[in-house]
Amino acid sequence: MSKLEFQAKKVMVFGWARSGKAAAQRLLDLGATVTVVNQSAFPKDAEYDKLQAAGVTFIENDAADNLDDSFDYLVKNPGINYDHALIKKAESLNIPILTEVAVALSTFTGRLITVTGSNGKTTTVSLLSEMLKADGVKVTTAGNIGTPVCEVVGNLTSEDTLLLELSSFQLLGIPFIQPDIAVVTNIFSNHLDYHKTRENYVAAKFRITKNQTADQYLVLNADGADTPSFAAKTKAQVREFSRTQEGNYAQVRQQSLWVSDEAIMPLSAIKLVGPQNLENIMAATSAAMLAGVSTKAMVEVLKTFGGVKHRLQYLFEKDGVKYYNDSKATDIEATQAALNSFDQPTIWLAGGLDRGDDVMRLIPNLKHVKAVVAFGQTQQKIVALARACHKPVITAIDVKRAVPIALKLAEPGDVVLLSPAAASWDQYDNFEVRGQEFIDTLEAELAQKG
Repeated sequence: MSKLEFQAKKVMVFGWARSGKAAAQRLLDLGATVTVVNQSAFPKDAEYDKLQAAGVTFIENDAADNLDDSFDYLVKNPGINYDHALIKKAESLNIPILTEVAVALSTFTGRLITVTGSNGKTTTVSLLSEMLKADGVKVTTAGNIGTPVCEVVGNLTSEDTLLLELSSFQLLGIPFIQPDIAVVTNIFSNHLDYHKTRENYVAAKFRITKNQTADQYLVLNADGADTPSFAAKTKAQVREFSRTQEGNYAQVRQQSLWVSDEAIMPLSAIKLVGPQNLENIMAATSAAMLAGVSTKAMVEVLKTFGGVKHRLQYLFEKDGVKYYNDSKATDIEATQAALNSFDQPTIWLAGGLDRGDDVMRLIPNLKHVKAVVAFGQTQQKIVALARACHKPVITAIDVKRAVPIALKLAEPGDVVLLSPAAASWDQYDNFEVRGQEFIDTLEAELAQKG
């Protein structure tokens, strides 16, 4: 899969998060000499003791002078910016800068399926994984979805399928990747604080297909602005999907999902809601069809799959009100898709970290919004948006205080939707914590009501 060799190489691992720990262990298994550098102190736990006993060197500062030209590779945590002094030093010494996925793929010889994109990656990967399993395929899922690839790859053989969710951060640190099937769900202008320009961000995404060959496949969203460029530059066979146009590999025809000129099932029988999830479904079924998955297995999954936690996740219905948790909607596009998923009166909970986004872009999407509850740094922006659309709006400090307000407003037939249109870091460690507070508060408040 890769020309990278780690036997008898000297490697620095930068960052002691889960991916760093997994990379350090895998590098040891491959015969490398490993030094781990971290900004803060290392927890002196069993994992630390084990690696130290195996010969790993630990350095509790991330200064550039920790690195010299005796190192063959630098493996960094994907979230660490390339502006960091240690990364700049590696570049000046021409030391290859990798992410742990590159380490893992250096020995993998089985079937590789990869998914990237701005939104929808995790849902697409989860759907595809379930479809493969339903068809009896031995598949291992890892990557940006939560499991470092280095944790699982050592147990895989040439008979296995490895399904990876890959972020732009991870792709930048993989010099060579050649998936049998690659999927790009969509591309928006995300993470520009990291990539600096949209062109850099798109180029990072293109790395997923850069080394594909003519006997491999690239699945693209036909409605994407960058799709023509990707299709023109790749050597892979392109298969496109679209929820708005017919004539594609996956499409909507006669209110049914079609893939490769085969009617899969009526849209009404699919459990997941929303236009963005229809695109995720098309991406997943396209890849599944190319992987040889039976229509029966696809239908079985699509009838029962209720969504990934925090991603337009259907929670429950209580007293005629349906509750949805879309805490992962950390940008305008994700919330646009969520709001467009419902034609019922919707009580919308929104707000979070202010990154300068123009929330007024959401005006066309508030057609079915009945009332708005605004919180977080962008609270006043959401208030201004609601007033511009003549929607009732109430403010709250955070999600916990927003939930009781939404419950008082909700009536039978309504939808209560958390879809913040902003990142969580103004008040929460991550979107998962924010979403879990929504769920926990809902359950507690409704239990009190009886």
